[in-house]
Amino acid sequence: MIFKAVGDGRPYPDHGLVSPRDWSSVTPRMVRLDELVTIKRTLDLDALLSEDSTFYGDLFAHVVSWQGNLYLEDGLHRALRAALQQRPVLHARVLVL
Repeated sequence: MIFKAVGDGRPYPDHGLVSPRDWSSVTPRMVRLDELVTIKRTLDLDALLSEDSTFYGDLFAHVVSWQGNLYLEDGLHRALRAALQQRPVLHARVLVL
């Protein structure tokens, strides 16, 4: 399995970070794909296959650490690309709640 679990929605409280500018203060680090719980059950294939999908957004995935779990809030397409390229890790901004 690629991820620790596939969730449906955010189980953690609102953190107030909305825009990529808000997330820019969180330092990126490496995260193992098999430690992530997704908060989306579906993926837009256009986002996965697009060569410039991060052109207008953050280069790093957004992860929320809450109650011992790492929730992949934004960057599902980046995580799947990493898995397809057989990379077990992903660069992500990890917000600890």
